Amino acid sequence: MKTGIVKFFNETKGFGFIVADDNNRDVFVHVSNLSAPLNQNDRVSFEIVEGKKGQQAVNVTVIS
Repeated sequence: MKTGIVKFFNETKGFGFIVADDNNRDVFVHVSNLSAPLNQNDRVSFEIVEGKKGQQAVNVTVIS
């Protein structure tokens, strides 16, 4: 599992971006891959898969 911080998340549009701790790259996240609602600056764990438009975070979970 990777870890990172939520950079941006728009609940209305249902997507956002996570900045991964290991390489500081933005990873797309869609509301369908969340275990709980996200807020900006939440610390999360996640996995990365290749989506239609590049890498995307899945199995996203808020951690303390």
